[in-house]
Amino acid sequence: MNNDTKTVPASHPHDIMPPVAKLLGRELMSREAGQAKLRFVARPDFANRHGTVQGGILTAMLDSACGNALHMNLAGDLKAVTTRLDTVFLRPAPIGPLIATAKVTRKDDRSADIEAEIGTEEGQICAKAVATMRLLPRNPA
Repeated sequence: MNNDTKTVPASHPHDIMPPVAKLLGRELMSREAGQAKLRFVARPDFANRHGTVQGGILTAMLDSACGNALHMNLAGDLKAVTTRLDTVFLRPAPIGPLIATAKVTRKDDRSADIEAEIGTEEGQICAKAVATMRLLPRNPA
């Protein structure tokens, strides 16, 4: 699957890929029923002084994964903004492809909680996150 989501109609407002997703090299692998699996490409310029992916970049990737898991079942007239994102770093993440998965664990009319993890293609988990996202009306274009 390419960088554009194919599980919702192209006219769906959550189908648009924002510039930061392109920067992070995001590719949607699958998204269904409050879950998402994404591939990111950590470029060499994402490296910290140790030659691994800088923690803020990993956190941005986890935030993106959380949003994708939530957006699958979000009405087109709503948007979600992150109000809290707690990240735990387990091991250094290498430059190159990374796989993130996220799952909505709770959702009501005002907010949602999502859990996510990111790691290597071989399955080594590098970081985990728990997000809270607030649901708001989408501004008309």
